[in-house]
Amino acid sequence: MEDLKGLILSGGRGTRLRPITFTSAKQLVPVANKPVLFYGIEAMADAGIREVGIIIAPETGDEIREAAGDGSQFGVTITYIVQDEPAGLAHAVLTAEPFLGSSPFVMYLGDNLLQGGMEELVQQFREHAPEALILLTPVPDPQNFGVAELGTEGNVVRLVEKPPEPATDLALVGVYMFTPQIHEAARSIKPSGRGELEITDAIQWLVDGGRRVEPHIVRGWWKDTGRLDDMLEANRLILDTVVRRIDGELHEAQVDGRVVVEAGAQLERATVRGPAIIGRGTVIIDSYVGPFTSIYHDCRIEHTELEHSIVLESTTIVGVSRIEDSLIGKEVEVSPSTAMPHAHRLMLGDHSKVSLA
Repeated sequence: MEDLKGLILSGGRGTRLRPITFTSAKQLVPVANKPVLFYGIEAMADAGIREVGIIIAPETGDEIREAAGDGSQFGVTITYIVQDEPAGLAHAVLTAEPFLGSSPFVMYLGDNLLQGGMEELVQQFREHAPEALILLTPVPDPQNFGVAELGTEGNVVRLVEKPPEPATDLALVGVYMFTPQIHEAARSIKPSGRGELEITDAIQWLVDGGRRVEPHIVRGWWKDTGRLDDMLEANRLILDTVVRRIDGELHEAQVDGRVVVEAGAQLERATVRGPAIIGRGTVIIDSYVGPFTSIYHDCRIEHTELEHSIVLESTTIVGVSRIEDSLIGKEVEVSPSTAMPHAHRLMLGDHSKVSLA
């Protein structure tokens, strides 16, 4: 089989993560202090893929280019491909055809996180050489996903996008492997009711034409980080794997368990209970940071309790009794509450200024 290329989809408007995504790409929101997009690029590099195309939108493309660069930091070469409008995943494949050429490829949704990467998947694709290999996972709410029905020999016989009455609980995960045949499939289908060229329709076209589409059932966790709760859960799952490392400065501070304190961070009379990660240049004074919290670079946290939350760079939180289950954007200022102490759950966009009452 010819060398595989990689295609990562990082367009989209991120409507489910507003207000954060009004000012930045959802794929760059950090999970465990690393942009979500980087996990996908690293997974491709680990699977031996060296040429990666990233589909970007005109609105957020420059920011993604700046963050991921030419790919050398990951050991890959990145080509950026502008998709003028979010007209569906199959449309993204057609947009990327000049880059993909006649190569087989892995397609990965840039806001997804998959435990264990994709090495096993690539190996199965190389060995069995189907026209398409799709990742599936059992979910409790299949009506919200593309759903696959399997035949007696375990092959895919039918795909339905968000069926009201799903025939199985096997949802399509945002990772697919294709031969160049998918380009013909994408050109042969019509837009769906929502006006998009659906990848499920393109794969169904392959199935209907007698081409072999294989499933790969994922037993580990998979998260679409497009919603707040999923992003916090992904943060929790990845923080659960961190190894304790204290490179910053501690002054009368207590650090319990698996905590990463990056170089340049300072903890003064603070308690951090892991798993947690404190980014470089962040200062935490007279505060408590609880488990499953990631605080990005150059933040300042004073006289505050914070738990099970994500805080983006250059944010200042002073004198807040307790914040939990929150996603707080970059360059945000949160100031004290004058009311009786109680827990706050926040989702604040970049550059906000909030005085809690």
